[in-house]
Amino acid sequence: MNYDIIVIGSGPGGYVTAIRAAQLGFKTAIIEKENLGGICLNWGCIPTKALLKSAQVFHYINHAEDYGLNKVEGSFEFPNVIQRSRGVANKMSKGIEFLMKKNKIDVILGTAKVQKGKKVSVTDKDGKVTEYAGTHIIIATGARSRELPNLPQDGKKVIGYRQALSLPEQPKSMIVVGSGAIGVEFADFYNTMGTKVTVVEFMPNIVPVEDEDVSKHLEKSLKKSGIEIMVNASVESVDTSGEGVKATVKTANGNVVLEADILLSAVGIAANIENIGLEEVGIQTDKGRVLVNEWYETSVPGYYAIGDLIPTQALAHVASAEGITCVEKIKGLHVEKIDYGNIPGCTYCHPEVASVGLTEKQAKEKGYEIKVGKFPLSASGKATANGNTDGFVKVIFDAKYGEWLGCHMIGEGVTDMVAEAVVARKLETTGHEIIKSIHPHPTVSEAIMEAAAAAYGEVIHI
Repeated sequence: MNYDIIVIGSGPGGYVTAIRAAQLGFKTAIIEKENLGGICLNWGCIPTKALLKSAQVFHYINHAEDYGLNKVEGSFEFPNVIQRSRGVANKMSKGIEFLMKKNKIDVILGTAKVQKGKKVSVTDKDGKVTEYAGTHIIIATGARSRELPNLPQDGKKVIGYRQALSLPEQPKSMIVVGSGAIGVEFADFYNTMGTKVTVVEFMPNIVPVEDEDVSKHLEKSLKKSGIEIMVNASVESVDTSGEGVKATVKTANGNVVLEADILLSAVGIAANIENIGLEEVGIQTDKGRVLVNEWYETSVPGYYAIGDLIPTQALAHVASAEGITCVEKIKGLHVEKIDYGNIPGCTYCHPEVASVGLTEKQAKEKGYEIKVGKFPLSASGKATANGNTDGFVKVIFDAKYGEWLGCHMIGEGVTDMVAEAVVARKLETTGHEIIKSIHPHPTVSEAIMEAAAAAYGEVIHI
């Protein structure tokens, strides 16, 4: 059982790595302990978007009059919404099975553990252990919901994202702890479907990694939709002894007690580095992440790690890019290092949030003299026609050279627009070049061109 490359984990890091390896002519195997596609496809990115789409359709039905249509009384069966989401995930998982067969990648089901001598032992569901050898072993075991000591998850009243995707019935009330992408997306979904939602965030702003203007705008939008938001607050303890859950929350004005049917802990992720043989092989870790060099090789030659395991952005598209970069370097191709300053981030709540590059605060802290332009979607013809004018596009340029330092967007469909900024920044496009690049009318993408024009005092439509 010898392979050129063995990939452990079949999430968006692992399966993409395996496919690229096979394309490059490597004899490749992939090991998965649960379902092909990993957490992202089965319990993360894909099924959450399916839930959010159901919520969006439900919202449109209940606001039919806003579009000149007859009023409709929208209703739903919660299990059917969950079932659709699971169906989408299952379909995508089967698609990964097809891609493995198409690329002649051996799929090994079981729990993997790396061994010395570039070997991997795999324990199948019956307890049988089989050993495999690989010239290169790439670890892509991903991450799980992080548990705080004062917020232990029981999977019933205090849950993580996985349980939030498959609840048997809709809770009447929910506390969401953490307002990153996971927390905000679930808060938006459940609120839209009728659950009373309260978000508790430790930092001064929700979606704290985003530009402050975006964070403040999103907070207003979510509050307007009915979500209660508490910032500068932390859950000190939870009591699940009663019918629901009681959370003691520390605020600037003292402790308050929140009651709800369910508490969703969305306070980040923890890398899956335990019990996979790292210590036995001598692979170094630090603060719960695997240490790698610029080409993702660990401290032990022949062993690599990518994705949520390493101290880079824990995003599906980052894991995929790291895996491709890793195997192309192994092949000896000319490979560029990933620019971690040009990674797009997206949050799929309503309104959506998308960004890339430096925030305004970061740009100033780095000493740039900047030009900032903002264009409200209320001035966009297409957004107005769509009935979705909540949001704006904000761009930040270096005043001296015109370098595009950052792009921050909030609004319907902006997660599909941010790629323009990513590509433009990759190509070192200047602000004036964006202004002179003719954008199609009417589209929401015109807002990017208009925001760039606003930065230089040339905006037309505001």
